[in-house]
Amino acid sequence: MNEFKNGLENKWEYDNNTPCDSEVSIKKIKEFLSKDKNPTLIFYGGEPLIKMERMCKIIDEVDAKFCIQTNGTLLNKIPNKYLMKFSKILVSLDGDRTVTDFNRGKGRYDQVVSNIKKIRKEGFTNEVVARITISKEFPNILNQVQHLFNLELFDSVHFQIDAGFYKNDFNEGEFRNFVKDYNDSISKLINWWVEEMKEGKVRKIYPFLGIYDSLANGCHNKLPCGAGHSNYTITTSGKLSACPIMNSIKDFYCGNLDSEIENIKKIECDSCKNCNYYPICGGRCLYSNYAKLWPKIGMDMICDTIKFLIDKIEERLEEIAELVESGAIKKNNFEFEKYFGPEIIP
Repeated sequence: MNEFKNGLENKWEYDNNTPCDSEVSIKKIKEFLSKDKNPTLIFYGGEPLIKMERMCKIIDEVDAKFCIQTNGTLLNKIPNKYLMKFSKILVSLDGDRTVTDFNRGKGRYDQVVSNIKKIRKEGFTNEVVARITISKEFPNILNQVQHLFNLELFDSVHFQIDAGFYKNDFNEGEFRNFVKDYNDSISKLINWWVEEMKEGKVRKIYPFLGIYDSLANGCHNKLPCGAGHSNYTITTSGKLSACPIMNSIKDFYCGNLDSEIENIKKIECDSCKNCNYYPICGGRCLYSNYAKLWPKIGMDMICDTIKFLIDKIEERLEEIAELVESGAIKKNNFEFEKYFGPEIIP
């Protein structure tokens, strides 16, 4: 708990009675989800597959669509009966072997890739999403996205910059250099994305799809990841939190498993509402937006990367529209399921 508080002890009220392991009955989860016409239950951690037996019991007893976010190290242990129940599996893999092993430990890349190959061989044909964390050491998102697609194991990718989530890890000079290199790589990745469209492929890159959808089909002003309005975390005590990162912070409790759907509290990034980019960005990240762990200059630099990304996609709207009109690609190629976890705004 002290590590999680991350220097915020005096900012928010923490629920120190939150148990480490879930004390919520499966019956209670089932009753709550039955209030939703189309419930989706996402297994999230920590690492959810550590509790595989409980996960399987929930799948047996609860009527919902199931997704999981996992580090991928135990994917090969899921019984096939339960594996096939997942509509989406989100796997933390940051790109090639060098990048992934640097971020997550030696041998992690080979282990996870091997496990994904195994579940594909066993017949898993539903969506597998690569969840990329972009660290300051490796700003070249183009190479990593291309590498993951070239493996022909992933249907889609999404990425998020590791910035603004921890106290005392901001270095102005380092991050300024990162932003320059990252933005350059984003430009190249968007160019590749559009070039692929000319060959009839719309690569499923979630930040691009989400931003394109907002620009082309009308803006919204809610967080595109769904936190605080469409996605809620069931804590180990049965509370509903706005976001998994905030799961033991009372300030972000929005209800509990006895709540009616319409009475669940909604939370938005109010401090960003005067920004012209807010209707698309929504504030980027609820936790980072409220915690403000970086100084203003650092938070502004993060915002600059988002504005750059949005502007670059907006510059290509007319070209994409012409490709749709010509029949090179179809408009429904850009459709995607909203609010199942990916941070649309990186």
